[in-house]
Amino acid sequence: MGAPGGPVASTQVKINVPGNHLMTPLLGAHDENLRLIEAAFPGTRMVVRGNEVAIEGDQVGDVARLVDELVAMLQGGAALDPATLGRTIEMVRADESPSEVLTSEVLRAGRGRTVRPKTAGQKRYVDAIRDNIVTFGLGPAGTGKSWLAVAMAVQALQAKDVDRILLTRPAVEAGERLGFLPGDLMAKVDPYLRPLYDALHDMVGPEGSQRLLERGAVEVAPLAFMRGRTLNASFIILDEAQNTTPEQMKMFLTRIGFGSRAVVTGDTTQVDVPGTRSGLAGLEGTLSGIDGLSFVHLDRRDVVRHRIVSDIVDAYDRAEAAPRPERRR
Repeated sequence: MGAPGGPVASTQVKINVPGNHLMTPLLGAHDENLRLIEAAFPGTRMVVRGNEVAIEGDQVGDVARLVDELVAMLQGGAALDPATLGRTIEMVRADESPSEVLTSEVLRAGRGRTVRPKTAGQKRYVDAIRDNIVTFGLGPAGTGKSWLAVAMAVQALQAKDVDRILLTRPAVEAGERLGFLPGDLMAKVDPYLRPLYDALHDMVGPEGSQRLLERGAVEVAPLAFMRGRTLNASFIILDEAQNTTPEQMKMFLTRIGFGSRAVVTGDTTQVDVPGTRSGLAGLEGTLSGIDGLSFVHLDRRDVVRHRIVSDIVDAYDRAEAAPRPERRR
């Protein structure tokens, strides 16, 4: 089925969709998806007759490839909503393969949900975690760095590739130190580690998380607790690594033992380490060329939270890139 991906001479292409069961999710409620596609490709018109989709206009090649990709995604079990359609359109425009990205399965999570990468960048990130011993996932908020890392950790634990999961974060953020927070140790570290708990709950549910914690299959602790340990047969995630010091980063990376895998996530634009250099600063250059170690950079195209998060990230990027006016003396 389908049409070639490149430009075509004809101003009309017809695609026969295999199976009535695919037409409803392809078209969307009240043909919403068709209207979104036409809006994304001005000058293009789509007409549906039964299982046939006729595409007319100046961009029929791109739209035909988009429809082919959408059908392949639906056949692969992917759900199609306006947000997914928008990401699919972006990937087609970038000459990427949405059906390969969005049907790749990471984990079957609780409540029948399937965890999948949602962008090409996320797919590269997941593949890097599978293929390397140490993976650095760097990018802005909302790109799924921590969430996908936890999903990969749970998958490795379920497959018995590792014996336990360790989730850690530096315990100094936004100018606050543990010594100045009220309560016992767990009460002190909980605010810092809560995002990792939340991701774990998404994967296995609150009760499943509690069982894993009680039997020691999952350990959640501040980074300082890693000192002096050698972590064998473990999947270790260091989150918010931009808030480590260089000494802490070296300490963490040298904890990795036999049969272990580590994922380090961070956003170098959100450094909260007071009075010192971030442990991520210059690290890619220092560690380049080491076999089994990979850096994956995510950007605004990989933001999968609410649309406004991507817009906010863009606004900050533009502000930082703009030349600053000179101060008058």
